[in-house]
Amino acid sequence: MTAQLVLVPQISTLPAHEQKARALLRWLVKRRIVEALPTTCGQGGNGMAYAIGPGARQVAERPELLPYGQPHNGLEIITHRCIYVPTRGFLEEAGCAECRREVGVPLFDSLEVWWPGETDNFTCPECGHEDDINGFLFLQPCGFSNLGFIFNGWVEAGLRLAFVEEFGERLGFALRQVRVDDPA
Repeated sequence: MTAQLVLVPQISTLPAHEQKARALLRWLVKRRIVEALPTTCGQGGNGMAYAIGPGARQVAERPELLPYGQPHNGLEIITHRCIYVPTRGFLEEAGCAECRREVGVPLFDSLEVWWPGETDNFTCPECGHEDDINGFLFLQPCGFSNLGFIFNGWVEAGLRLAFVEEFGERLGFALRQVRVDDPA
């Protein structure tokens, strides 16, 4: 598995998420960050993704580390509810934004009702503060949403902050970058 850099909106249920995914893909293609047609450069599901384009050099922190020529170098867009967490060394630690107490164990246990969409929220067992699960504090970046943008092989190159901010503005929500390392 190739390491992945995932951009996840900080909201569980993004309204009109499929339309927004298509609009962002058009924007990325227009800027030549990814190619317009999917190919077998992905690694999830059917292996299809949008291959890295020459414009990716403009948005990467270290363009020389972009995965040009690698078998897994494309953008996969996930349009169903998904949990994005680091695969290596994930501590499952989270805190309440209100009382600042550790709530990781109950929060991650609550994903059993979050995943099927029974709720978007989590309630702090310490103080009763309720918010979208993404509103809680995580020691390591992770995300929970019905939309995710997976950049295969882009971890080492990274994304420029200005690009991530513009991406979030176009989406209408702040983004969290989640690093999913190669588990090897």
